[in-house]
Amino acid sequence: MSKKLNIGLIIGSNRPTRVCRTVAEWAMKEMEHEALNLSLIDLAEINLPFLDEPEIPAHHNYEKEHTKAWSELISGYDGFVLIFPQYNWGYPAVLKNALDFLYDEWRGKPVSIMCYGGHGGFQATLSMKLVTQGLHMYNMATNPPLDISDEMFDASGQFKNIEKDFARYKTSLQAVSNEFADLLTK
Repeated sequence: MSKKLNIGLIIGSNRPTRVCRTVAEWAMKEMEHEALNLSLIDLAEINLPFLDEPEIPAHHNYEKEHTKAWSELISGYDGFVLIFPQYNWGYPAVLKNALDFLYDEWRGKPVSIMCYGGHGGFQATLSMKLVTQGLHMYNMATNPPLDISDEMFDASGQFKNIEKDFARYKTSLQAVSNEFADLLTK
């Protein structure tokens, strides 16, 4: 296969004790596919300030170096998986801020939403779908809801055994990969 799609898995939490990176690393391993170049985009490392551009992103008149760098990074991807925890039936502010910094860079790109929480983060997924639609992204059919429970975590708040706890989601993640790969033939 000559062409591969560059897919960015955006780690949508910057909480110091987060498990989001662990979930994203697990997802990336499970999503391996010959048609995809997968990589992590960690918003805690990107460390964007609260939206500080004087003009709206749709004008694409970026003044700040961090916005220009973010634009260049995102422009290099063909699609995204947004991985984040549900916070109070919503999504983390760091993720919404990162999305709001840009506009055209997201347009037309496929996105799968992978939220985790009690009951799979259903409410946050619904809310995020509205945001991605507003950015004119292509919402993919497969958006795995990852259920978590207190029993999955050790005393430090980290997964005891994510492989065992999330084994039932492997098929869904392979479906996400296949859905991205199918875009190559369209």
